[in-house]
Amino acid sequence: MEAKIVIDDWMTNPDIRAVIDAIEGGGAAIRFVGGCVRDALLQNKIKDVDLATTERPERIIKLLENAGLEAIPTGIEHGTVTAISGTRTYEITTLRRDVKPDGRHSEVDFTDDWEEDAGRRDFTFNTMSVSPDGTIYDYFNGLQDLTKRRIQFVGDAEKRVQEDHLRILRYFRFIAVLGMRIDDQYSYQKCIQHAPLLAELSGERVRDELFKMLLSENKCDAIGVMISSGVANHFLPEATSTNRLNRLMWLETSAIKAGSVSIDPVRRLASIVETDATGARKIAERLRMSNAQRDHLITLVDPPWQATREILDDDLRTLLYRMEPARVIDLCLLEWASALTKMPRLPREHSRAWLRIIDTADTWVAVDFPLSGRDARDLGLAEGPQIAEVLKHVENWWTSGGCRADRDACLRRLQKVAEAPQ
Repeated sequence: MEAKIVIDDWMTNPDIRAVIDAIEGGGAAIRFVGGCVRDALLQNKIKDVDLATTERPERIIKLLENAGLEAIPTGIEHGTVTAISGTRTYEITTLRRDVKPDGRHSEVDFTDDWEEDAGRRDFTFNTMSVSPDGTIYDYFNGLQDLTKRRIQFVGDAEKRVQEDHLRILRYFRFIAVLGMRIDDQYSYQKCIQHAPLLAELSGERVRDELFKMLLSENKCDAIGVMISSGVANHFLPEATSTNRLNRLMWLETSAIKAGSVSIDPVRRLASIVETDATGARKIAERLRMSNAQRDHLITLVDPPWQATREILDDDLRTLLYRMEPARVIDLCLLEWASALTKMPRLPREHSRAWLRIIDTADTWVAVDFPLSGRDARDLGLAEGPQIAEVLKHVENWWTSGGCRADRDACLRRLQKVAEAPQ
């Protein structure tokens, strides 16, 4: 019996219909492919909607523009055009076959054969395509594998990872994200055997896959498997264990209700590595992380504050004045997770103490030091180092009291310091 997918808004909204009508109006076939098909079958939230067509990219652009849609030749040499329809973007790729794969990239030839195009994909559950009327085309039993949460390469695993080394990371990523089982020991062993090839990949591609794994809400410990099998050693040798990550994930998703405790890949990365500031810089460079991500990681592995649940209220207010509240929360979560690795059932008062800090940081309203250089000049102090020194003295006094003193109190303190014998 012909399998059908449940028709939903992502397949029928006016924006996608305009794209489909433009391509089909030119006489070409078009189908949904990739993650949107997989996620729809799993009843997960649809993120990006990708399409494939028998039409050639230059013709796709013409058909879209004739329909009044904007077309961007995103990767036209590989057959990909981005269509902008309403408020949405859609990637449309011409059916293709790989020619001369070198492990990182591949030249392609275009084809009209849907099964041939499906056969070049990595895993069986990624080979399925769906026509606009909901018909599922499944050439490699992907639906059965998806239903059984079984990860299976299309064809021979060794050949597939040699064609594109990133498939090794994608193998573990789908295990993590979809909660797949490792039933096929041959494929698993081939991923381990060829893991040294990961060193040939660009840092950006490795980072993207790693961060997707770290953002996974699934409890499957694919990263732990990569560490124990030695795979991680070829792209993240600093990773030593996922014990702290597992506790951190529990804190983020189950134990804490604070609004600012979101899932963060850099925080989760910090939880699995053992390194210092220099090592964090090397990780950031290797993975081509942004400057902000690099600085974030450095703060977490070499913190300016050693997180402690026993911090006093005034000291906490001073800390939040000097440090971004989100970083204070990060450091508390990591230290709390570390404590849970040593004592899975912490005393209730310990958890309450950590929650007190996190709640305070979550609701913290930034405060500004009430004084400026003008206040010092009004007292007759000369421009230069003296003003900076006096203001710093008053600011330290203000922060030592939890940043509570108002402007009048700070002015009185300023006058007292200014009048003191030098």
